[in-house]
Amino acid sequence: MKNTLLTIGCGLFLLAACNPKSAADTTLSGLKKSDFDTVVSGQQITLYQLKNKNGVEVVLTNYGGRIVSIWVPDRQGHFGDIVLGHKSIADYIADKGGNFGALIGRYGNRINQGQFTLNGNTYQLPQNNYGHCLHGGDTGFHHRIWEATQPNAQTLILSCTSPDGEYGFPGTLKTQVTYSLSDDNALKITYEAETDKPTIINLTNHAYFNLSADPSTPILSQQLMLNADHYTPIDSTFMTTGEIAPVAGTPMDFRKLKAIGKEIDRTEFIQLKNGHGYDHNYVLNTRGEISQLAAKAYDPGSGRFLEVYTNEPGIQFYAGNFLDGTVKGKKDIYYPFRSAFCLETQHYPDSPNKTEWPSVTLQPGEKYNSICIYKFGSE
Repeated sequence: MKNTLLTIGCGLFLLAACNPKSAADTTLSGLKKSDFDTVVSGQQITLYQLKNKNGVEVVLTNYGGRIVSIWVPDRQGHFGDIVLGHKSIADYIADKGGNFGALIGRYGNRINQGQFTLNGNTYQLPQNNYGHCLHGGDTGFHHRIWEATQPNAQTLILSCTSPDGEYGFPGTLKTQVTYSLSDDNALKITYEAETDKPTIINLTNHAYFNLSADPSTPILSQQLMLNADHYTPIDSTFMTTGEIAPVAGTPMDFRKLKAIGKEIDRTEFIQLKNGHGYDHNYVLNTRGEISQLAAKAYDPGSGRFLEVYTNEPGIQFYAGNFLDGTVKGKKDIYYPFRSAFCLETQHYPDSPNKTEWPSVTLQPGEKYNSICIYKFGSE
């Protein structure tokens, strides 16, 4: 076995074992495990497969808790990979601003100017997006190497401890995230956390979906339903204004299945101008009931659909407006404009500074529990 030492742009050293390529080294979706089997700064990175009896496969890495591929059939029974990502760990690390498939924390989405006050203390977080803190900062959970255990073929458990003050957040936060693939083709993500000091938390996943399994094409003809009568408007820096506005009579209305591209370019509607398209939090009607459908996406061409269930009060719908054809992903495909959408279950952006919204405060002795279920099928 030959080992290669590689220096990468972020200053870490990556030690990779260059194993002979074999069938066992390759996932159903065509990824090479040896391209991910790596040591970074003394920590092991590995590619993990979850498989069910139907041939569905979910591939993850403990680098950033990322979903690397989701292998599901269309209405004809032909399988394809429906999420965007990279083909090697070196590509993920080099893509410093990328969050393909990532586990996001400590706080998903934006906090105004990276500041919040809790119990009379003001905390300053990284300011990495229009002066705001986005996704916990550029070195948040999506770039952490998580401790991983795989108790069975359909479950992966990731854990980490974030020390008091890391990224500017108070409290030592112990987090465990469980990915489980069921035999009815549902990927359940369960987030759990505890703290030793009052803190804020909002964990989510940033998978980029293209249900056609062809990421060289846009998702504008794919359809979406969001079970939400209201959304939270944003300003030109993508920060929520504090308003909760009705979707009725606006291009924001997805209460029935509608093509994503049908009204996305109606920039005379200020919210679509501010968001460069759809990049908004929707206030779910589900009231935290995990059994209630929060969202559904459907690709008429392939017949594939995605259903989303969550106990969270909101979901961020992002239509890939900042994909621009410069990022090369799996199979050496350059991902074009609006070639994927994201459905991120969450509390509302900037909730720490909007006390009338559902609280994101976690107290010592409490247990944070957030659930997102992505269920796949075809029709």
